[in-house]
Amino acid sequence: MWKTALQPRWIAGLVFAIVVSGVFVLLSQWQFGRSTQPEVPVSPTTEEVKDLTGLLQPGEFFRGSVADQMVTATGSYDAAKQVIIPGRLKSGKTGYWVVSAFAVDGAPALKGAAVSPKTWIPVARGWVADPAEAEDPPSGTIRLTGRLLPSEAPVPGTAPAPGQASAVSVAELINVWNVSSYPAFVSATTEISGTSDVGAAAAVGGLEPLNIGAQPPPAKVNWLNLFYSVEWIVFAGFALFVWWRLVKDDYQRSLEEHEDSGHAGPEPTQPNEIQQKVQP
Repeated sequence: MWKTALQPRWIAGLVFAIVVSGVFVLLSQWQFGRSTQPEVPVSPTTEEVKDLTGLLQPGEFFRGSVADQMVTATGSYDAAKQVIIPGRLKSGKTGYWVVSAFAVDGAPALKGAAVSPKTWIPVARGWVADPAEAEDPPSGTIRLTGRLLPSEAPVPGTAPAPGQASAVSVAELINVWNVSSYPAFVSATTEISGTSDVGAAAAVGGLEPLNIGAQPPPAKVNWLNLFYSVEWIVFAGFALFVWWRLVKDDYQRSLEEHEDSGHAGPEPTQPNEIQQKVQP
């Protein structure tokens, strides 16, 4: 069969089948990519800066509709209420997030026996490579602008070192700082004191801005496109199967022709010729 397959016409047929299969595979990849694309792009409204106190209330459930929203608030930091979060990546390097407690002016105070007079929110001010580079937050009244993010879950089974926390977890930080807090945190983009920028972008030390963008919505699987991607793979295999089947049929046909030519006997003798041979 290999002799048949190596004939020029079947080699050309194999090249054609491979090209067709390659096109089908590319179509399959395209359909598979479309099957996992997010149906809804990132909402541009998250980039509109809104007032924190009018968007989210302390003590209420954090709504997914306000996640990634750019917010602004006026308040002040407490240098005694600052932690660093280890194991944070930036530009391929592992370092620390610097997270400070920010007292929000105009925020409603929670009610209860263990609440604090002011309502606070954790602010991830920036990233440092070395804990020694985590300087105190700016003092005085600060106009904060940043991205509102949901509270992280604390890392179980860990005992953070003094001055550290396992995650930007509101549940963990309120026990460290003994404050009432919003159910979220802010990734700072700008911190303005008067007319001066005192944020990470203007810091002279090792503090670097986080630059956290809005997260795209989770991708939804489009089952129809996924089915098409599998279908194109089947077509690619079928193209090669058709070539193999044609080669096999040609090979079987050549075997039959060879057998017919090998078993063919001498031509029958005509009756007149037989009579002439038997006469004396």
